[in-house]
Amino acid sequence: MALSVLLNVSNKKIAASLAGASLVAASLAGCTSTDDTDSGQTQLQALQDAGTITVGFAGEAPYSFEENGELTGATVALHREIFGNLGIDTIEGVNADFGALIPGLQANRFDVVSAGMSILPQRCEQAAFGDPEFNYTTALMVPTGNPANLTDMQSVADSGLRLATMTGAIESDYATSLGIDSTQVSTPQDGMDAVTSGRADVFALTAISLNWMKANNPEAPVDVTESFVAVIDGKPQVGAGATVFRTDDAELLEAYNEELAKITADTDTYLSIVGEFGFTAEELPDPSLTTAQLCEGDA
Repeated sequence: MALSVLLNVSNKKIAASLAGASLVAASLAGCTSTDDTDSGQTQLQALQDAGTITVGFAGEAPYSFEENGELTGATVALHREIFGNLGIDTIEGVNADFGALIPGLQANRFDVVSAGMSILPQRCEQAAFGDPEFNYTTALMVPTGNPANLTDMQSVADSGLRLATMTGAIESDYATSLGIDSTQVSTPQDGMDAVTSGRADVFALTAISLNWMKANNPEAPVDVTESFVAVIDGKPQVGAGATVFRTDDAELLEAYNEELAKITADTDTYLSIVGEFGFTAEELPDPSLTTAQLCEGDA
């Protein structure tokens, strides 16, 4: 499938991806694959006719990021498979800060969000989430040796140390709930740089992302803690990530979910698509955990 990386919506330089590739920045206004759609067509029909879908991504490896000028990652691999099966053979990417992904979707800058975004009630009020694609746990990136012996978000709160979190990421919400005044960073690379430069004592993000960063930056003077499920007000924060759609693209969402179900129903098939990006059977979504539950906050 042809993959091309479009230009950043914010006309600013984006930090280098974990593989060292840089993203080109330019201004975009309304750049979905179906801007010229006839009013009588559904979004799915229009995308199939165009043969191209534009996805918003935030440069967070290993979910969706640029490497050597190509859009790649676990969510991109899923989209290549699923949208290809739907007759949409080309994926184009628009890079945006994580916190700008849903606003960009609403502004028609792209057709879907490809970022493994956590399904949260406040986000479900703004956009429609597909079925879960990944189970999530959190981890902490700390200086080598973990001198403060941090183990989870509560230990960070108790320590009074300086925490960095990514703007719009679920870990920022955890920090707020625990009364932690975290420093916001735009990219995972910025978070690691904050720790290595001493501007932050710890960086919280999904375990899969931090482990990927550590593996791809072996000389960086950091360690990653064991993964954990954050606990807020005594309640474990069970999380899952999914593709994000506009609320009026119901047919596209339903068709996507049908193809996704064929993949998540079989562990070998799932791992054949996302395994190369460090995902294991532990990230395979729990079939009893639904988008509806997560949107209601009932998980």
